[in-house]
Amino acid sequence: MNNADLLMLRFGEITLKGKNRSRFEKAVLTHVKRLLASFPKARITKEFGRLYIELGGEPYGQLLKPLTRIFGISSIIPVKEVPSDLEMIQSAAREYIGSLPLKEGTRFKVNARRVWKEFPHSSQELNKVISGPLLQEFPALKVDLHEPELEMRVEVRQTRTFLYSKIIPGAGGFPHGTNGKALLLLSGGIDSPVAGWSALRRGLEIECVHFHSYPFTSRKAEEKVIELAKVLSEYGGAVKLHLVPFTEIQTAFAKEGQNNLIITLMRRAMLRIATKLAEAGGALALVTGESLGQVASQTLPSMNVIGRATELPLLRPLVMMDKDEIIALAQKIGTYELSILPYEDCCTLFIPKSPTTNPNLRIVESMEQHMDGLEEMIELAVKNTVTMTLTPESAARLHEETESESGRQSLSQSLPEREESEDETIPEKWF
Repeated sequence: MNNADLLMLRFGEITLKGKNRSRFEKAVLTHVKRLLASFPKARITKEFGRLYIELGGEPYGQLLKPLTRIFGISSIIPVKEVPSDLEMIQSAAREYIGSLPLKEGTRFKVNARRVWKEFPHSSQELNKVISGPLLQEFPALKVDLHEPELEMRVEVRQTRTFLYSKIIPGAGGFPHGTNGKALLLLSGGIDSPVAGWSALRRGLEIECVHFHSYPFTSRKAEEKVIELAKVLSEYGGAVKLHLVPFTEIQTAFAKEGQNNLIITLMRRAMLRIATKLAEAGGALALVTGESLGQVASQTLPSMNVIGRATELPLLRPLVMMDKDEIIALAQKIGTYELSILPYEDCCTLFIPKSPTTNPNLRIVESMEQHMDGLEEMIELAVKNTVTMTLTPESAARLHEETESESGRQSLSQSLPEREESEDETIPEKWF
């Protein structure tokens, strides 16, 4: 229906939250109001546990996509509004059905509800007096009360009546920020943006942290992550992105000579840095894109040893999902095409031929304790972190590509050697 007068927004899981329901509904209302700032003619009202956007002539098609990305809304319904007068309701119903592309034998049903009890016809009577003229005028319709293809819903209220049939699924979940705040470890891979989206859907506010290794990785890798964070901001409003310099720590681990443990050591260092940033920003948990058994560092023993580096809860939304499920979600939420762009990041620089899948916590902790200057390097990385705030409208920073050949040479001398193989594995994305 192209001539909708208003959009009816229905809530999802928040209706189950008892005493917290009003707080959750207020959060959705705030998010919708922020969206409507770009649509000055639209007006929002709340009644009967629903939100109504009076379009005022605004094109509702332009509102649909951003509305489907607001968590806490279970469905969005374009509605035709008419006065609560039987003849006007019947006329509007004919116009409504006449605007639809009907095929022969379309299974049809009218589902009327008399919200205003003073209306002279009951709900059952309304079903008959509305459907009768429609069946006569549109012979392509065929009554089917149990499995209709087209169900016209009619809600009669005191001053106005709503007619609609199309119900557009919303994002569901809980409203943004209603379940606390967490820090997402965001790489340039497929998994971590999906984990961030999953965290947002459960009502978390998120900040993102990304580890880079300039000058050994390009600025394009950073721009890719900025774009991924911008996509997440379309679901959760403004998102902070912390860019952490990680080159010195990576190089120091590479010089230790424990190639099979280098991934474990670096991931623990990342968690320690992320913990400091989370605590400074008031986040109560860390979110990662780990999926059990997907790569060497995501075996249960590896996840156990790595996770001991922080006392904050580690949330792993994808831990029991397989890669096909994760890819399907990435495509759905709009991050997949960005994630597969071939720009290297720090996660691809130090991949040993045979990373351990069963690290020993005592050995790892002993290496960290005897490594000169590790704590100072972690503190310096936190101090030199650059933070930006991204919104759907913000433009990514553009950088000229700069490479340091001498820097690459000095780094390559400390990197673990890798043997070429016909069965070369794809470098793992840690988060």
